[in-house]
Amino acid sequence: MQLETQFQINSDIKLKSFLRENSYWYKYLNRSPSYIKPFIKKMKDKYKLTPKDKLNKITNDINTFKTFLSILSSK
Repeated sequence: MQLETQFQINSDIKLKSFLRENSYWYKYLNRSPSYIKPFIKKMKDKYKLTPKDKLNKITNDINTFKTFLSILSSK
């Protein structure tokens, strides 16, 4: 694996843990550094770090807060 790829993985805890959990990625990353982008995408998908996931979380939080306020106001 190239040094740049190693530095990038070691600088991010989530990338590092994803690589440990999915060790088959070692093979791809050793073959070509171009696999880093799909590797990062898979990690974001698994840990729900995509913009879509973040938006869904915010929406859920807002709905929870609205429900909480409606319960408080009804009493």
